[in-house]
Amino acid sequence: MDIYQIFITYNPAWTKREIICFSVLCLLTALWAGYLLWHKKILLSQAISGMILLIFLGIVFGSTVFARQPKDYREYKLELFWSWKEVFHGHQELLKENLLNILLLSPAGFLLPSLFHKKLPWWFGLLVGLIISAGIEIGQLVLCRGLFEWDDMVHNSLGCMLGLLFGNARITVCDQLVKGRRRKMRGVRKKE
Repeated sequence: MDIYQIFITYNPAWTKREIICFSVLCLLTALWAGYLLWHKKILLSQAISGMILLIFLGIVFGSTVFARQPKDYREYKLELFWSWKEVFHGHQELLKENLLNILLLSPAGFLLPSLFHKKLPWWFGLLVGLIISAGIEIGQLVLCRGLFEWDDMVHNSLGCMLGLLFGNARITVCDQLVKGRRRKMRGVRKKE
């Protein structure tokens, strides 16, 4: 499957009500970010990161919870690491699913250092990933729209933590580039 097919398959069309609710949420968040920017409480990069994170989480919750067809029953798997046991017994499709679950929240983790405008500890990414993933899994269980499982929470949390580490690395690289430019500018001024 190409990326477009994957997107269409796992992100069915939203209802008008879902579109309106999400649009209102985005508008309110943009107004709040604008207010904070106006009063110099946050930087533009933080506002942009926050909006991107909101849109990303809206798409994630839409595809994993809200846009799915409800079932007549609740599904849950309470055995921790059951999917890895299946992988080790030859179920290779679950390996791909586990890796995709790790990747699912990595963009959220990547945005966190930009949102807070500083490097963050690894455990913060793990905690945020756990909270987001718990929201997804509980939503699936309560609304009968998917399989509640601990493995997904572990994989999603790990992915969010890895994304945060990459976000921290990006901040380090950007800081070094800025320091290098400042040194160059000081050198140019001294020559003049």
